[in-house]
Amino acid sequence: MEVLAHFHFLRPELLLLGPALLLFERLLRSTQTTPDRFSGIIDPALLEHLRVQRPPIARFNPTSVLVVLIVLLTLVMAGPSWQQQPSPLAEDTAPLVIVLDVSESMATTDIAPSRLLRGIQKVRDLLKLVPDKRVGVIAYAGSAHTVLPLTSDHEITERFLAVMTPGIAPRVGKFPEYALPGIDRLLAQSYYKSAVLLVTDGLGAGSPELIKSWCQDRDYQLIVYGFGDPSPEQSTAPLERDALSQLASSCSGQYYDASIDRRDVIAIAGALKDAYKIVDDEALPWSDNGYPLVFPMLALALLWFRRGWTRLWIWLLLPTLVTFSSLPMAQDTGDTEITPEQAISQPKIPAPNVLQPVLDEFLLLWLTPDQYGRVLLQLGYYKKAAQIFDNPIWRATAQYYHQDFEKAATLFTRQDSDLALFNEANARAHRRDYVGARTRYDRLLERSPEFPGAQANREFIHVIIEASNRLSESQTDEAGVGSETLDNDEAPQISDGADALASEPEERIQYSAEDILASPETAALWMKNVQPDPANFLRSKFNSQLQERGVSEP
Repeated sequence: MEVLAHFHFLRPELLLLGPALLLFERLLRSTQTTPDRFSGIIDPALLEHLRVQRPPIARFNPTSVLVVLIVLLTLVMAGPSWQQQPSPLAEDTAPLVIVLDVSESMATTDIAPSRLLRGIQKVRDLLKLVPDKRVGVIAYAGSAHTVLPLTSDHEITERFLAVMTPGIAPRVGKFPEYALPGIDRLLAQSYYKSAVLLVTDGLGAGSPELIKSWCQDRDYQLIVYGFGDPSPEQSTAPLERDALSQLASSCSGQYYDASIDRRDVIAIAGALKDAYKIVDDEALPWSDNGYPLVFPMLALALLWFRRGWTRLWIWLLLPTLVTFSSLPMAQDTGDTEITPEQAISQPKIPAPNVLQPVLDEFLLLWLTPDQYGRVLLQLGYYKKAAQIFDNPIWRATAQYYHQDFEKAATLFTRQDSDLALFNEANARAHRRDYVGARTRYDRLLERSPEFPGAQANREFIHVIIEASNRLSESQTDEAGVGSETLDNDEAPQISDGADALASEPEERIQYSAEDILASPETAALWMKNVQPDPANFLRSKFNSQLQERGVSEP
């Protein structure tokens, strides 16, 4: 209803062109009608029986198609509009609350690596498409808990999402209705069209009715995101697709199934953007939404190549169409390189190969292998793209996103550039060749010390190597001979003064806040030691909340 209230035409005076063109066509057809040469010499009653009956005129004919074409042309030129162009300085102020199911069924592996991990990966992909959106997170199972309030810092959001595991909630169950008070509390101060994203595989016994009655009193946009296989043969807890879809419909929301490519994430991001509140600001221009109608017009215009469909005056529409149609040109977004964040995060899961060999051969008649491979890469068909590309670096990129890191690392060595060396190191890090990855990072830093992300990735890999070394040393010590197996004569003797040394307490150095802030070295050392585990922190927080306020927030 809000869209209909703002619907108007940017050039309403051009709506008169449609009736004028239709009248002009009718006049032309009337002048071209062949006069009846027998009406003056034969009685009309007899003439009616002498005529051969004309076959019925099909609905799909040049005249009907021309009428549709004229209507579409009139709409394009009139410029229908119902939304204003976004301000380049505006931020996405419509908040989003992610309600994440962390119950036991979300550990099911019918979607690799698991439903919950795949859902977290999808949410992280969604956050990249809405970088300005304020996001809050609520986790629930048998109780609901606010993980994060509304924040624009997506890095913190992703960090807390990464530690979400089945069983992190202190109470077993699956009750999304317990999260409703928390949603209201997070969105209490919101004056924009707020959205709620429910990531789950099913509902509790009384969840549909409670959530439906809750939705009726609130102006939230509910998006239900289902994860899992609905087939009972694949899982003991199949996806409750029908129940989730009905819940979304009852709340005037949308339901989306998790897909193996990015289509679901893109659709959800589009749904969130469509829910923006229309702002009556005359300073912002209105969007001309009639341009997509040009494509069906061009399809109908192809019929004029058929014999008998020609209209002698149809060529007059061409300059009119060119004059009023100013479609934006498709712009090259540039080559997508593997960023440092993608080097540490989980790459995208490839989409299945649905293109047939015949279609491949046909498209290769019009596109080069690298052009066709780039299209496949953008669509998410990484394995197919790796087979099509001729350029080894593009092939390496496709193998990287296909998670074949061994082949990707080999192919990246075929180009002597800083970017190729950086990507090779990232690929080796993903295949757990940490020493090889650190060697490549060191080589890159020698060549380009300021290369973006190289130093951070190198330190990250170095920490992993050092942790592995310490673990190996501890295991070696534990595997040695214990003191109980030694004879009394072989037992180690305590030297003189050892008792005194053992009894002396170790002096502990304590720093005040002023000392820490005054010395950068001390501050760095202090921050290095202060690395609490977010998962343990959340478990303690959830347990205390359960004891204080029960299963739901007040």
